[in-house]
Amino acid sequence: MARNDGLRDYQQEMKLRLFEEWELHRSVMVQMPTGTGKTHLLAAVVKEFLCGGGVGMRVWIVAHRRELVEQIEETVARYGMGKEPDKSAKNGRTGKDSMPEESGRVRVFSIQWLSRNRKIMDGQPDLIVIDEAHHALAETYRELWKRYPEARKLGMTATPCRLNRKGFTDLFDTLITSWSIAEFIGRGWLSSFDYVSIRANSREQRLVDSLKKRGVDGDYQVKEMNAVLNRETGIRQLYESVRRYAAGKKGIVYAVSIAHARQIAAYYSLHGVESVAIDSRTPALERKELVEDFRRGKISVLVNVDIFSEGFDCPDVEFVQLARPTLSLAKYLQQVGRGLRKSDNKESCVLIDNVGLHRIFGLPVRDRDWEAMFEGRMAGNAQPRTRMENNGLSVSVPLPEDGRRNEELEVVMTHNCLLDAVRNGDLVRLGEDGPAGGEQRTALKACRDRQSGLWGLRCGNKITVLPQYREVFDLCADRAAVRFEDGRTGVVDDSGTPLMVTDRCRRLRFLKGELLSVTKEDGSDYYTDLKTNRTYQERPVVFSYGGIELLRVGETFHSRTRKAYTSMHGLHKDSLCFYGFYLKIPDYRVPKSCRLVDPVWSAIFDVFACVLEGDDEEVYWCCGCLADRSIVVMDGEGNYYHVEKGKGKRYIACNAPKAGEADFASVVEGLRKEAGRRAESVQRERQQNEEEKRRKRLEEIKDVLPFRMGMKWGLKWGDRIVVPPCYRNICVPVGGYCAFEGNACQWGVMALDGKVVVEARYQKVEIEKDGTVHLTIIPGKVKTINL
Repeated sequence: MARNDGLRDYQQEMKLRLFEEWELHRSVMVQMPTGTGKTHLLAAVVKEFLCGGGVGMRVWIVAHRRELVEQIEETVARYGMGKEPDKSAKNGRTGKDSMPEESGRVRVFSIQWLSRNRKIMDGQPDLIVIDEAHHALAETYRELWKRYPEARKLGMTATPCRLNRKGFTDLFDTLITSWSIAEFIGRGWLSSFDYVSIRANSREQRLVDSLKKRGVDGDYQVKEMNAVLNRETGIRQLYESVRRYAAGKKGIVYAVSIAHARQIAAYYSLHGVESVAIDSRTPALERKELVEDFRRGKISVLVNVDIFSEGFDCPDVEFVQLARPTLSLAKYLQQVGRGLRKSDNKESCVLIDNVGLHRIFGLPVRDRDWEAMFEGRMAGNAQPRTRMENNGLSVSVPLPEDGRRNEELEVVMTHNCLLDAVRNGDLVRLGEDGPAGGEQRTALKACRDRQSGLWGLRCGNKITVLPQYREVFDLCADRAAVRFEDGRTGVVDDSGTPLMVTDRCRRLRFLKGELLSVTKEDGSDYYTDLKTNRTYQERPVVFSYGGIELLRVGETFHSRTRKAYTSMHGLHKDSLCFYGFYLKIPDYRVPKSCRLVDPVWSAIFDVFACVLEGDDEEVYWCCGCLADRSIVVMDGEGNYYHVEKGKGKRYIACNAPKAGEADFASVVEGLRKEAGRRAESVQRERQQNEEEKRRKRLEEIKDVLPFRMGMKWGLKWGDRIVVPPCYRNICVPVGGYCAFEGNACQWGVMALDGKVVVEARYQKVEIEKDGTVHLTIIPGKVKTINL
């Protein structure tokens, strides 16, 4: 699993985690925010799956709209898994029942095409990938689980939630979540944003609050929204919002209805903003041309009705205008996510909320409990209004140039304030809840004694440190950066115990990732790692791999262990590989005293330093991997340890054994045998589980019957196809088996689930009820076997 395929560090981490989960589960859902490259990860996973699965493996990728099908096909083609698809015959777009082009072993379908043409599909997929998998609860998707239970499943989505609180656990066994939107912004992978909204007491907010009717999906009723919001005064307000906060920028507007979208586009165009409306009635070719014109800058604004909520890939969207109320968290995040994609000439994005959605959902950077929504314990809907109001989100901004105040609008967050809050981990400013249960964690605060002028610390109403500091620079969780009475500076905990003391300096500031920025008296800065108290002249960047953290400073990586480790200079982050409980770092400085598990093989390939999850002592040298995926490592003193996932390290030998102690070679030989036995046991158990599942499945489908489609035969259990029609002939089953004809006059035997037990190379096959099979090789020469 060391293949990178040009993936970013977080994509590589997600891929490794996915393949680990596939060892335990057959069906996995992956959550990554909009704009973070889910399709590229999808393509890399498919490529890795095919490379590791052998010849004949098949992958189906299923999307719910034809635009998404095109995007996925193009991405898959770039990964070398097929030629550029033929635009004239694609997934039923030129004919209702035309066959989609097969790009090698990877095929991309729309769910609509697949549900219409499932009967003509041949072969069984080994992997089914569901794009925008929050739609997978629909019956058309569920049919894939019913028809292809043995295929692995992968669901990709930014929002694993449903408005009706239905979970996904009956389709997917587990959920893998990536970083939060805030972390992606902080690390520079998503764009920061300015957030502008109507005021809480504005006329438009009162109109939105007046909406009472609900549609069949539980969201606001479109008819009522159109009647209330599709007014000239409202459209004028939308235009004024764009003119004031996004003049000259390219953007997307989300409208209530087709009529609303066309009115908005007409009004904007009339006032000099080149705009077009796109909806479900817009012909596919025209829609594609309009989107291309938008990408090239010929059109400034695309006004749409639920067309660009998912899958629209145009990184230079400079503003998103929300003109459609919704109760769906998924819809809100999908829409604002269109503006968060990074591009070279885009400093930030403007999110114009003309329907007050941030009051019920929070800002896009608000942390979400995706696990609870995935399991159905929480609905992906609006939170109660009382939780979201007066949450300290607004910031002070200069008034417009004309000096007049726009009474209908307010700036909720600027991109600079957002970046500052994200980098400093200031969750309160981002409107994030505290611990589970919705209660805010009692934050550490500074309190000043008016008489002495000194500062102390308090938690809630309880004073934890009496006034004794000349200055409190910053607060973070249970720590404070302070200036002591003698002029020195440092960091103390919530009880006043010094954690770190520095020389006199001008300022201390906490940074995200347990880092401290120190501004010296001369104005220059250096940085301290609060986990190790080591200092750096350049600001470190924190890289996380599971529970392991490294600091990237300039061209080198630094450990956060008690004993310092610095990587080789110029090491690329993609060279680091995380294996669930340890991280491998390429390093050719392995000591000559380090002995290897397999001296011949490992001397060439296992030239690595190794960071163990949960071990803060030091970085080790990797001696090799065993059959059960456990590893052997050496510390700096020449001691060797055996490390298993979830069990930590165990001392096994050293370079200078005392009398009576076993040497490295004999211990490792025993470990290799033991690991081999464990690996075989795990493999046997896995095979037994698969066989048990297959046995139960065969019990269910014992009443299968042959059926014919065109010139081919298959097996059917009721209305469900068990074996696709791909054989010249199939006889009525006898017991748990049936005879089938592959090529002309070449017969074999298959089980009822389609597994071939006797290859088709005999002139005649006769099956008896006791499992005895008579195979005619040539007339007069019969071979008898017992199944």
